[in-house]
Amino acid sequence: MTPPRSRTNSRSAEADAEVLLAQFIAKFDPKDQALIRSVRKAMRKRLPTANELIWDNYNFFVIGYSPTERPSDAPLSIAARAGGLGLCFIHGAKLHDPAKILEGSGTQTRFIRLENVQTLARPEVEALLCAALANAKAPMPKTGHGRAIIRSVAAKQRPRRKAPKPA
Repeated sequence: MTPPRSRTNSRSAEADAEVLLAQFIAKFDPKDQALIRSVRKAMRKRLPTANELIWDNYNFFVIGYSPTERPSDAPLSIAARAGGLGLCFIHGAKLHDPAKILEGSGTQTRFIRLENVQTLARPEVEALLCAALANAKAPMPKTGHGRAIIRSVAAKQRPRRKAPKPA
């Protein structure tokens, strides 16, 4: 059994995670960096008690929002690739979507493209966010503050910036 972390170690781990997170975001074009930061800030404001589970994988840079440290408990995530950011609903196939804004055709996950942070405030997106949180396996804690947790970093990754257009 692992001993509990002291407050100092926990703060140090959080600071280390924030440094790595900044490095992951810096791989993107400046416009995408700004969008990732603004969406993350909005999600943190909305879900202050959620843990941010972070992956810098081959295809995507992902931040999942979970009440625990388990990825399967994260009902929402943001996923970025070169030139695009999406809000993923892990159990989106089960969500009522009268506005038909969810994209994807898999058996479980759906997403919406985020052109800007204001997309999160649209009523139809707000309704989906509320439904995803209400239907989550585990509720978000009522008090406390979530942590940033680096889950995985892939050694090989697709480019995070769009290739320059030929002249």
